Amino acid sequence: MKGPSTELIHAGEIDRNAAVPLTTPIYETTTFVFDNAAEVVAYNEGRSSKYLYSRYTNPTVVSVEQKLAAIDHAEAALTFSSGMGATATILMAHVKAGDEVICGAAIYGGTLHLLQDLLANFGVTPRFISLDEMANLERVFSDRTKLVWFESPINPTLRCIDIRRVAQACRARGVLSVIDNTFASSMNQQPLAMGIDLAMQSATKYLNGHSDVTGGMVAGPKALVAPIEKARRLLGTVMDPHPAYALGRGLQTMPLRVERHNANAMAVAKFLEGDRRVSQVYYPGLASHPDHEIAKRQMLGFGGMVCFDLDGRYDRAERVYNALQIVKRATSLGGIESLVSLPVITSQWGHTDEQLKAAGVTKGMLRLSVGLEDVADLIADLDQALGTEN
Repeated sequence: MKGPSTELIHAGEIDRNAAVPLTTPIYETTTFVFDNAAEVVAYNEGRSSKYLYSRYTNPTVVSVEQKLAAIDHAEAALTFSSGMGATATILMAHVKAGDEVICGAAIYGGTLHLLQDLLANFGVTPRFISLDEMANLERVFSDRTKLVWFESPINPTLRCIDIRRVAQACRARGVLSVIDNTFASSMNQQPLAMGIDLAMQSATKYLNGHSDVTGGMVAGPKALVAPIEKARRLLGTVMDPHPAYALGRGLQTMPLRVERHNANAMAVAKFLEGDRRVSQVYYPGLASHPDHEIAKRQMLGFGGMVCFDLDGRYDRAERVYNALQIVKRATSLGGIESLVSLPVITSQWGHTDEQLKAAGVTKGMLRLSVGLEDVADLIADLDQALGTEN
């Protein structure tokens, strides 16, 4: 008879072959069992499909990565513990001291500070360029340029960059191109098909879609993803199995969700554009958007993000922000619920006036993540909030 400690640890372990689940279960385990030493050697030599340790790979995580690779039409995809974890791991895998990273000046604040305040300490030189310079990369490259990082649509102004043009310029120079595709999502934009080397997203947003998972991802050719996977093992930025399971479940409804996001956002954008209380509306689906023609060429849908400006005045933006009732005041995006943020105190917090100008951001901007509510209710909420100005 075995002692109670032994029994409680080893008794009751089911026969895995007898239970075949319909969905991939949550493999909430740190390590995996081998039958003998030869199996471990086979794993180390790449001759085994077994799993060793969840910081390396985990069945739940691999399952969602295969879904992500499929929707991006990529050879491989990886998930991470956050979008910033993905960004940091990609950069650390593909640049080194002495390299230059060209990045759009209009970029998510976290990416800007990662490059400017952290990676610069390790000898990586960031260079932030304007939209005009991004459209003429051939004139911008230096002998040290290793990687170009950009967004399209851009946070928060939703300006769009000609993705094919960036890809062609980078390929001609042998420079790696990486796009943050978070705002569009895989449903609305396919950057790899347009020649971009690596497509990154914050999985926290449209991929999961329910505001309950923090994560990141990257997709691309196996040859470019492999060094990122190696860096992820060393940095420990892998996604945990539990959020990976929730992400995989969210992905199953993504086409339906994004279709509704697109429709609601278009209706909201048209309402705001027709309202004299609003000085400027930014939405790629509007003919008035400066990059509407670019968006039409490269986007399958125009997304769920809308930005609008109230004469550049923070006091006006703050009043409307505080008066919204259905739309919740929160910093994220891409969930089923509508959210609003003030970029100057969230995504662009800490930017200098010069950096705000370079990013095209004013103090009177509000950024809407348009959710899946009845659109008439959203418009009524915006209308009453704008009415507080009268």
